[in-house]
Amino acid sequence: MDHLSDEELAAVAVLLSSERLSTFERLAGSNRGAIALHQEMLRLGASLMAVTALIEIALRNAVCDRLTEHFGTADWLRSPPQTFRWEDELKGKIAQAEGSAQKVAYAKLSQEQKRQLDQRAFRNGAPPAGLSHERVSKARHSAIGVPMGQVVAQLTMYFWKRLFSTDYEHALWRPALKHVFPDKSVTRANVATQLEAIYQTRNRIAHHEPVYGRRLAQTEAAIDFVACQLGSSGHDGRTPLEKLLQPEMTELRERAEAMRQRLDALQADEL
Repeated sequence: MDHLSDEELAAVAVLLSSERLSTFERLAGSNRGAIALHQEMLRLGASLMAVTALIEIALRNAVCDRLTEHFGTADWLRSPPQTFRWEDELKGKIAQAEGSAQKVAYAKLSQEQKRQLDQRAFRNGAPPAGLSHERVSKARHSAIGVPMGQVVAQLTMYFWKRLFSTDYEHALWRPALKHVFPDKSVTRANVATQLEAIYQTRNRIAHHEPVYGRRLAQTEAAIDFVACQLGSSGHDGRTPLEKLLQPEMTELRERAEAMRQRLDALQADEL
Protein backbone atom coordinates (compact mmCIF):
# COMPACT_ATOMS: atom_id res chain seq x y z
CA MET A 1 0.00 0.00 0.00
CA ASP A 2 3.03 2.28 -0.36
CA HIS A 3 1.42 3.91 -3.40
CA LEU A 4 -1.31 5.41 -1.19
CA SER A 5 -0.73 8.57 0.85
CA ASP A 6 -1.91 8.72 4.46
CA GLU A 7 -4.92 10.78 3.36
CA GLU A 8 -5.79 8.31 0.60
CA LEU A 9 -5.33 5.41 2.99
CA ALA A 10 -7.77 7.01 5.42
CA ALA A 11 -10.31 7.44 2.61
CA VAL A 12 -9.90 3.80 1.55
CA ALA A 13 -10.39 2.69 5.17
CA VAL A 14 -13.72 4.50 5.21
CA LEU A 15 -14.75 2.84 1.94
CA LEU A 16 -13.92 -0.61 3.30
CA SER A 17 -15.37 0.21 6.77
CA SER A 18 -13.69 -0.08 10.15
CA GLU A 19 -15.83 -3.11 10.98
CA ARG A 20 -14.60 -5.00 7.93
CA LEU A 21 -10.98 -4.01 8.50
CA SER A 22 -10.98 -4.93 12.19
CA THR A 23 -10.09 -8.58 11.50
CA PHE A 24 -7.27 -7.57 9.20
CA GLU A 25 -5.97 -4.96 11.64
CA ARG A 26 -5.87 -7.60 14.35
CA LEU A 27 -3.76 -9.78 12.06
CA ALA A 28 -1.58 -7.06 10.51
CA GLY A 29 -1.25 -4.69 13.44
CA SER A 30 -1.69 -1.49 11.46
CA ASN A 31 -4.19 0.22 9.20
CA ARG A 32 -1.86 0.21 6.20
CA GLY A 33 -0.96 -3.42 6.76
CA ALA A 34 -4.63 -4.31 7.21
CA ILE A 35 -5.59 -2.87 3.83
CA ALA A 36 -2.68 -4.65 2.14
CA LEU A 37 -3.74 -7.92 3.76
CA HIS A 38 -7.36 -7.29 2.77
CA GLN A 39 -6.38 -6.96 -0.88
CA GLU A 40 -4.24 -10.08 -0.74
CA MET A 41 -7.14 -12.00 0.78
CA LEU A 42 -9.39 -10.85 -2.07
CA ARG A 43 -6.88 -12.12 -4.63
CA LEU A 44 -6.73 -15.46 -2.82
CA GLY A 45 -10.54 -15.51 -2.81
CA ALA A 46 -10.58 -14.95 -6.56
CA SER A 47 -8.34 -17.99 -7.04
CA LEU A 48 -10.57 -20.05 -4.77
CA MET A 49 -13.69 -18.93 -6.62
CA ALA A 50 -12.25 -19.97 -9.99
CA VAL A 51 -11.57 -23.46 -8.64
CA THR A 52 -14.84 -23.89 -6.74
CA ALA A 53 -16.78 -22.73 -9.80
CA LEU A 54 -15.23 -25.50 -11.90
CA ILE A 55 -15.86 -28.01 -9.12
CA GLU A 56 -19.53 -27.00 -8.96
CA ILE A 57 -20.01 -27.17 -12.74
CA ALA A 58 -18.32 -30.57 -12.99
CA LEU A 59 -20.27 -31.95 -10.02
CA ARG A 60 -23.69 -30.90 -11.25
CA ASN A 61 -23.07 -32.19 -14.77
CA ALA A 62 -21.74 -35.52 -13.50
CA VAL A 63 -24.75 -35.85 -11.19
CA CYS A 64 -27.16 -34.92 -13.98
CA ASP A 65 -25.69 -37.49 -16.36
CA ARG A 66 -25.79 -40.22 -13.74
CA LEU A 67 -29.34 -39.50 -12.56
CA THR A 68 -30.65 -39.16 -16.12
CA GLU A 69 -29.37 -42.68 -16.72
CA HIS A 70 -30.64 -43.95 -13.37
CA PHE A 71 -34.16 -42.52 -13.65
CA GLY A 72 -34.45 -43.14 -17.38
CA THR A 73 -35.75 -39.61 -18.05
CA ALA A 74 -34.07 -36.34 -18.98
CA ASP A 75 -36.48 -34.38 -16.83
CA TRP A 76 -35.84 -36.26 -13.59
CA LEU A 77 -35.77 -33.00 -11.62
CA ARG A 78 -39.39 -32.06 -12.26
CA SER A 79 -40.85 -35.42 -13.22
CA PRO A 80 -39.04 -38.25 -11.45
CA PRO A 81 -40.52 -41.76 -11.44
CA GLN A 82 -43.35 -42.37 -8.99
CA THR A 83 -41.05 -44.58 -6.93
CA PHE A 84 -38.94 -41.55 -5.99
CA ARG A 85 -39.97 -38.48 -4.01
CA TRP A 86 -38.05 -35.29 -3.35
CA GLU A 87 -38.09 -34.06 0.22
CA ASP A 88 -40.08 -30.84 0.56
CA GLU A 89 -37.04 -28.55 0.84
CA LEU A 90 -35.43 -29.69 -2.40
CA LYS A 91 -38.78 -29.85 -4.14
CA GLY A 92 -39.14 -26.18 -3.28
CA LYS A 93 -35.63 -25.46 -4.56
CA ILE A 94 -36.50 -27.07 -7.90
CA ALA A 95 -39.71 -25.03 -8.20
CA GLN A 96 -37.79 -21.87 -7.33
CA ALA A 97 -35.14 -22.68 -9.94
CA GLU A 98 -37.80 -23.26 -12.59
CA GLY A 99 -39.40 -19.93 -11.70
CA SER A 100 -36.04 -18.18 -12.01
CA ALA A 101 -35.42 -19.83 -15.39
CA GLN A 102 -38.85 -18.68 -16.58
CA LYS A 103 -38.11 -15.15 -15.43
CA VAL A 104 -34.80 -15.12 -17.30
CA ALA A 105 -36.47 -16.46 -20.45
CA TYR A 106 -39.27 -13.88 -20.18
CA ALA A 107 -36.79 -11.00 -19.98
CA LYS A 108 -35.37 -12.01 -23.37
CA LEU A 109 -38.74 -11.84 -25.18
CA SER A 110 -40.00 -8.95 -27.26
CA GLN A 111 -43.15 -7.13 -26.16
CA GLU A 112 -45.13 -8.93 -28.84
CA GLN A 113 -43.85 -12.32 -27.71
CA LYS A 114 -44.78 -11.45 -24.12
CA ARG A 115 -48.32 -10.58 -25.19
CA GLN A 116 -48.60 -13.86 -27.06
CA LEU A 117 -48.17 -15.67 -23.76
CA ASP A 118 -51.56 -14.32 -22.65
CA GLN A 119 -53.28 -17.10 -24.60
CA ARG A 120 -51.78 -19.64 -22.22
CA ALA A 121 -51.54 -17.49 -19.10
CA PHE A 122 -55.17 -16.31 -18.85
CA ARG A 123 -58.50 -18.08 -19.21
CA ASN A 124 -59.90 -15.58 -21.74
CA GLY A 125 -56.61 -15.06 -23.54
CA ALA A 126 -56.08 -11.62 -22.02
CA PRO A 127 -55.29 -10.22 -18.54
CA PRO A 128 -58.40 -9.26 -16.52
CA ALA A 129 -59.05 -5.52 -16.29
CA GLY A 130 -57.24 -3.91 -13.39
CA LEU A 131 -54.70 -6.69 -12.90
CA SER A 132 -51.37 -5.21 -11.81
CA HIS A 133 -48.36 -5.29 -14.13
CA GLU A 134 -46.53 -7.46 -11.60
CA ARG A 135 -49.26 -10.12 -11.57
CA VAL A 136 -49.53 -10.06 -15.35
CA SER A 137 -45.80 -10.66 -15.66
CA LYS A 138 -45.88 -13.42 -13.07
CA ALA A 139 -48.70 -15.20 -14.91
CA ARG A 140 -46.82 -14.91 -18.18
CA HIS A 141 -43.64 -16.31 -16.57
CA SER A 142 -45.57 -19.40 -15.49
CA ALA A 143 -46.75 -19.95 -19.07
CA ILE A 144 -43.20 -20.33 -20.36
CA GLY A 145 -41.88 -23.85 -20.72
CA VAL A 146 -38.17 -23.98 -19.92
CA PRO A 147 -35.91 -26.94 -20.73
CA MET A 148 -34.23 -29.01 -18.05
CA GLY A 149 -30.81 -27.44 -18.68
CA GLN A 150 -32.07 -23.97 -17.84
CA VAL A 151 -33.53 -25.22 -14.56
CA VAL A 152 -30.27 -26.98 -13.70
CA ALA A 153 -28.36 -23.74 -14.31
CA GLN A 154 -30.48 -21.96 -11.70
CA LEU A 155 -29.86 -24.50 -8.93
CA THR A 156 -27.15 -23.59 -6.43
CA MET A 157 -24.38 -25.71 -4.99
CA TYR A 158 -26.54 -26.13 -1.89
CA PHE A 159 -28.88 -28.33 -3.93
CA TRP A 160 -26.13 -30.50 -5.38
CA LYS A 161 -24.35 -31.10 -2.10
CA ARG A 162 -27.67 -31.98 -0.43
CA LEU A 163 -28.02 -34.92 -2.81
CA PHE A 164 -25.13 -36.51 -0.91
CA SER A 165 -26.79 -36.18 2.50
CA THR A 166 -28.04 -39.10 4.59
CA ASP A 167 -31.56 -38.34 3.34
CA TYR A 168 -30.65 -39.72 -0.08
CA GLU A 169 -28.24 -42.52 0.83
CA HIS A 170 -30.62 -45.29 -0.19
CA ALA A 171 -32.54 -43.50 -2.95
CA LEU A 172 -29.64 -41.82 -4.77
CA TRP A 173 -26.19 -42.66 -3.43
CA ARG A 174 -26.27 -46.45 -3.44
CA PRO A 175 -28.00 -47.00 -6.79
CA ALA A 176 -26.49 -44.08 -8.72
CA LEU A 177 -24.36 -41.32 -7.21
CA LYS A 178 -21.62 -43.54 -5.83
CA HIS A 179 -20.65 -44.06 -9.48
CA VAL A 180 -19.83 -40.33 -9.73
CA PHE A 181 -17.02 -41.13 -7.28
CA PRO A 182 -16.02 -44.60 -8.54
CA ASP A 183 -13.27 -45.38 -5.99
CA LYS A 184 -14.91 -48.08 -3.82
CA SER A 185 -13.19 -46.76 -0.69
CA VAL A 186 -15.04 -43.43 -1.01
CA THR A 187 -18.19 -43.23 1.10
CA ARG A 188 -21.17 -40.95 0.84
CA ALA A 189 -20.12 -39.39 4.16
CA ASN A 190 -16.64 -38.65 2.72
CA VAL A 191 -18.19 -36.85 -0.23
CA ALA A 192 -20.73 -34.96 1.90
CA THR A 193 -18.02 -33.70 4.27
CA GLN A 194 -15.77 -32.45 1.48
CA LEU A 195 -18.60 -30.81 -0.46
CA GLU A 196 -19.76 -29.06 2.71
CA ALA A 197 -16.27 -27.58 3.21
CA ILE A 198 -16.22 -26.29 -0.37
CA TYR A 199 -19.78 -24.98 -0.07
CA GLN A 200 -19.07 -23.04 3.14
CA THR A 201 -15.92 -21.48 1.69
CA ARG A 202 -17.66 -20.64 -1.57
CA ASN A 203 -20.31 -18.74 0.37
CA ARG A 204 -17.70 -16.83 2.35
CA ILE A 205 -15.93 -15.82 -0.85
CA ALA A 206 -19.22 -14.78 -2.46
CA HIS A 207 -19.76 -12.42 0.49
CA HIS A 208 -16.13 -11.19 0.28
CA GLU A 209 -15.19 -12.73 3.63
CA PRO A 210 -11.59 -13.85 4.34
CA VAL A 211 -10.54 -17.49 4.08
CA TYR A 212 -7.30 -18.45 5.81
CA GLY A 213 -5.82 -20.73 8.46
CA ARG A 214 -7.60 -24.02 9.15
CA ARG A 215 -10.54 -23.17 6.87
CA LEU A 216 -8.19 -22.58 3.94
CA ALA A 217 -6.35 -25.86 4.59
CA GLN A 218 -9.64 -27.78 4.82
CA THR A 219 -10.85 -26.21 1.59
CA GLU A 220 -7.66 -27.10 -0.27
CA ALA A 221 -7.96 -30.69 0.96
CA ALA A 222 -11.63 -30.83 -0.07
CA ILE A 223 -10.85 -29.50 -3.54
CA ASP A 224 -8.05 -32.05 -3.96
CA PHE A 225 -10.44 -34.82 -2.88
CA VAL A 226 -13.14 -33.92 -5.42
CA ALA A 227 -10.66 -33.26 -8.22
CA CYS A 228 -8.97 -36.62 -7.68
CA GLN A 229 -12.11 -38.69 -7.00
CA LEU A 230 -14.81 -37.32 -9.31
CA GLY A 231 -14.77 -39.51 -12.39
CA SER A 232 -12.39 -42.27 -13.42
CA SER A 233 -8.62 -41.90 -13.48
CA GLY A 234 -6.64 -42.35 -16.67
CA HIS A 235 -3.51 -44.42 -17.23
CA ASP A 236 -1.51 -41.75 -15.41
CA GLY A 237 -3.68 -42.06 -12.31
CA ARG A 238 -5.27 -38.63 -12.74
CA THR A 239 -8.86 -37.72 -13.51
CA PRO A 240 -9.82 -35.37 -16.36
CA LEU A 241 -11.10 -32.86 -13.77
CA GLU A 242 -7.78 -32.95 -11.94
CA LYS A 243 -5.97 -32.17 -15.19
CA LEU A 244 -8.42 -29.42 -16.13
CA LEU A 245 -7.91 -27.73 -12.76
CA GLN A 246 -4.12 -27.91 -12.86
CA PRO A 247 -3.44 -24.26 -13.85
CA GLU A 248 -6.02 -22.90 -11.40
CA MET A 249 -4.79 -25.21 -8.63
CA THR A 250 -1.20 -24.13 -9.18
CA GLU A 251 -2.20 -20.48 -8.82
CA LEU A 252 -4.31 -21.26 -5.77
CA ARG A 253 -1.51 -23.16 -4.03
CA GLU A 254 0.95 -20.35 -4.69
CA ARG A 255 -1.38 -17.71 -3.27
CA ALA A 256 -2.36 -19.90 -0.33
CA GLU A 257 1.27 -20.52 0.54
CA ALA A 258 2.07 -16.82 0.19
CA MET A 259 -0.80 -16.05 2.57
CA ARG A 260 0.43 -18.59 5.10
CA GLN A 261 3.94 -17.16 4.97
CA ARG A 262 2.62 -13.63 5.37
CA LEU A 263 0.48 -14.55 8.39
CA ASP A 264 3.34 -16.52 9.96
CA ALA A 265 5.62 -13.50 9.54
CA LEU A 266 3.03 -11.21 11.12
CA GLN A 267 2.66 -13.55 14.08
CA ALA A 268 6.44 -13.79 14.45
CA ASP A 269 6.67 -10.00 14.60
CA GLU A 270 4.31 -10.03 17.59
CA LEU A 271 6.66 -12.27 19.60
